[in-house]
Amino acid sequence: MVQDGGGGDYGEFAAARAGHLYRSACLLTAGDTHLAEDLVQETLGRVYTRWGRVSRADNPAGYAQTVLTRAFLAHRRRRSSTERSTAAFPDLPGTDADPSLRLTLLDALARLPAKDRAVIVLRYWEDRSVQETAKAMNVSSAAVRTRSVRALARLRELLGGELGEYARS
Repeated sequence: MVQDGGGGDYGEFAAARAGHLYRSACLLTAGDTHLAEDLVQETLGRVYTRWGRVSRADNPAGYAQTVLTRAFLAHRRRRSSTERSTAAFPDLPGTDADPSLRLTLLDALARLPAKDRAVIVLRYWEDRSVQETAKAMNVSSAAVRTRSVRALARLRELLGGELGEYARS
């Protein structure tokens, strides 16, 4: 394990946060598990290089989550135009009671623009405040509120009556 004189054990931190970062990355990437793994790896690498300072911060986990979000948004900006995403999801074992709901929600998330998806994941999956989301995305609080309203409206439009069917099950 890597020990830093600044206090704190990076190895323990990485082991404890990797699963949560991966789940968040999967949501940000709308189910692209390979890209999610790459983003988590990049995030943990960036946190490692700054571990001396990060370990002394009030919220190292929040810092890592912000790095993950910014890495995702940077990836979306620099993605080559020759890359094509796929609608097919790999078969993954799950504990979900209804895998079709998961796939429907991931498909709807995939149809949102990257920044809208990031707002939805940070606000409603990570349960962050408007201010925390704005800071993580490097935008204003007003932009977060506007994107939240638009993204939720778009999700309702995409899910239509399907969501009601799942809620009654």
